[in-house]
Amino acid sequence: MPRNTPALRHVCRGCDGFARVAITTGTRNPDGTRTTLSVDCPACHGTGHTAPAVLARAGR
Repeated sequence: MPRNTPALRHVCRGCDGFARVAITTGTRNPDGTRTTLSVDCPACHGTGHTAPAVLARAGR
């Protein structure tokens, strides 16, 4: 018997699904590890997915 599959979520074009990245600052902590910053994708706000174009359209 066939199953109903959930709707596919569209992967963000800006980050290709890698919504959060760690960027090294070049400095080191006292224990020798590098200092990093976590940055979210500005297009999808860190979710990795976007709404389909037909759902995002509004107005005429």
